[in-house]
Amino acid sequence: MNSLFEPCRVGALTLRNRIAMAPMTRARAPDGVANDLTALYYSQRASAGLIITEGTPISRSAEGFLAIPGIYTSPQINGWRKVTQAVHDAGGVIFTQLWHVGRVSHVSIQPDGIAPVSSTSQIARNSQAWGMTERGEPGPVDVSKPRALSTHEVKEVIRDFAKAAENSIDAGFDGIELHGANGYLIEQFLNPLVNDRTDEYRSDTIENRSRFLLEVVDSVIDRIGAQRTAIRLSPFGGLFDMGLYEDVEETYLYVADQLSKRGLAYVHFMDQLSRGSSPIPGDFLKKFRSHYHGMLVLAGGMTKERAEQFLRDGLIDIAAFGEPFIANPDLVERLENNWPLLKPDRALSYGGGASGYTDYPNYSII
Repeated sequence: MNSLFEPCRVGALTLRNRIAMAPMTRARAPDGVANDLTALYYSQRASAGLIITEGTPISRSAEGFLAIPGIYTSPQINGWRKVTQAVHDAGGVIFTQLWHVGRVSHVSIQPDGIAPVSSTSQIARNSQAWGMTERGEPGPVDVSKPRALSTHEVKEVIRDFAKAAENSIDAGFDGIELHGANGYLIEQFLNPLVNDRTDEYRSDTIENRSRFLLEVVDSVIDRIGAQRTAIRLSPFGGLFDMGLYEDVEETYLYVADQLSKRGLAYVHFMDQLSRGSSPIPGDFLKKFRSHYHGMLVLAGGMTKERAEQFLRDGLIDIAAFGEPFIANPDLVERLENNWPLLKPDRALSYGGGASGYTDYPNYSII
């Protein structure tokens, strides 16, 4: 039986425990560059076995949220280098999550106000991005109608992912996690209710609509190696107008078979029950593990008790905690010692400065 607090191997890396800090958007980079505050935030949480950063845009058109640090310019690479150095100095391991939001964006965020791009021209119903409101202030805005990428443009986006992965290693990251979850671009190809293409990426077969995901994975592996490449997925999720479809289980088990052949660092599942969407069915993790023979991470409404049960049952290898890490930079120590957890001020989740970001205290025994 694996313990939540024992070391484990991920690729060529040894993690000090089986607790990961899940990716969380914090919007503290007004110029799109990670800064000293970013470095402090992540280094404060370096006792996690693995830190996965907030979604990091791979290009200007990949963005769907203001004030997010990207990884496609020299200043951005240099900014992230401060972060990785600070985390490594604190003994931590850090991956960055490479992000293309696809249609979950708004013209106010896009270069020159152009339409967001996607697998489709269908708008994501009842969905919002974080852009410029009519008052000229950052805030939630209904997403804009997207434009479907041409086949040539799809290939360019794949190259953008590969270049961003290369930039990430240059910035000192130990690896990268592709964001293939939560209704963003990779899932917009994978989901047949959204993918209405007629080219080689069309949705008539699982193989065709999985093609974009696997070509992105392969392009990144070619640049940085499989042991530094991971991916996040959200099977059965419904965020941003991702409807459930008949062969969703078959689709993800096919993806599992394909990813298992590639020797990734890990696959990271997001269970969206905590986000008000469909949960991952109870028996699916076991089915997935029979197809994917590698490290499996699970996030979504995680607690110590839930994590330990999943580990005891052999269903996962690493438990990822999101929101608890916001108000508890020493979350690992709090969990191990059964110390009480602070609750974050959600009004301070996005934007601003140190308040609600780097000013949460460690536990103090009086």
